[in-house]
Amino acid sequence: MFNKKRKRMLETTKLSSLIADNLAVNGDISFSGGLRVDGRIDGNVSGLDGEKNLIVISDKGSITGRVSVHDAVVNGTITGDLVVEHFLELQANARITGNIVYRQLQMECGAVVEGRLERAEAAQEAKVIDLMAAGSAAG
Repeated sequence: MFNKKRKRMLETTKLSSLIADNLAVNGDISFSGGLRVDGRIDGNVSGLDGEKNLIVISDKGSITGRVSVHDAVVNGTITGDLVVEHFLELQANARITGNIVYRQLQMECGAVVEGRLERAEAAQEAKVIDLMAAGSAAG
């Protein structure tokens, strides 16, 4: 029961773009398909809306900024909020300083999160409740 390996839930596995370990990018990035980060990004990173995209951040990779994607595999460092529409895998060397919104989460022993973890459905329900409360207070 406890020793069963679960199948990876990633919907995209092809990595078409690379930020190499000898590269530092300053500025926001939007990408399509898959992006592997071995270098450093100072800026927001987002996959194109409505697309099943994937970001893989290696143990050498780091991002300072907001990350918003469909699927993510993190083994490096993110300083900023992380929003994952579908599946998030935090590997043993992952270091996240910021809030995380996810739908499905797999977290290995050793991964560190300094921030709030929130399931996507719960986040959406909270927004609806806040909007309803604001509407009834105004009316």
